[in-house]
Amino acid sequence: MREQDRTYRLVLRGILLAIIIVQAMVPFLGFIPLGVISLTIIHITVIVAAVVLGTKDGAIIGLFWGLATMVRAYAMPTTPFDTLVFTNPIISVLPRILVGVVAGIVFSQIYRRKKSVALASAIGGVLGSIVNTVLVLGLMGLLYSSATATAYGTDTSTLFTVLFGVGVANGIPEAIAAGIITPLIASALFAATPLTPNHGKIKS
Repeated sequence: MREQDRTYRLVLRGILLAIIIVQAMVPFLGFIPLGVISLTIIHITVIVAAVVLGTKDGAIIGLFWGLATMVRAYAMPTTPFDTLVFTNPIISVLPRILVGVVAGIVFSQIYRRKKSVALASAIGGVLGSIVNTVLVLGLMGLLYSSATATAYGTDTSTLFTVLFGVGVANGIPEAIAAGIITPLIASALFAATPLTPNHGKIKS
């Protein structure tokens, strides 16, 4: 890879990292608060990184999202529940990394077969979004059953039914948004830059 190509990728990676930090820290840019939980749009930045730059970069951007989530939970918690749950890296960091990993792998596999950026990035976006919703809610329920039940005004016997409802109500709009927005951004970046859909390799 040429030195200017490495520089280009480094700059793009830096821009995406900066966007993640701003989205994580500034209210309403990465999260739309809806009571106990927030409707997440920040995951789209991670998915775009995975699609355009590759799985490794998607995981890195996801890692920074998770770390920013932890910092926000410590420094700017919306509720005491945030401090309890999202300071745990298993909940705040691991799912965010896996968003990038899953989106990158899915995009790569589908693009290799179908040669369609729109299709591959849409499916990668939807599945990456679902990974975030399922893991965050599921781990909250498993690791902090009592506190999560209290936060949602239910008891532990019906907690996962409630969480399933929350996952459907929040997860479906988030997945749809990722499935629509990711192809638009990814296609524009591939058209406007030397990057190719072959996971970040530079055009010759």
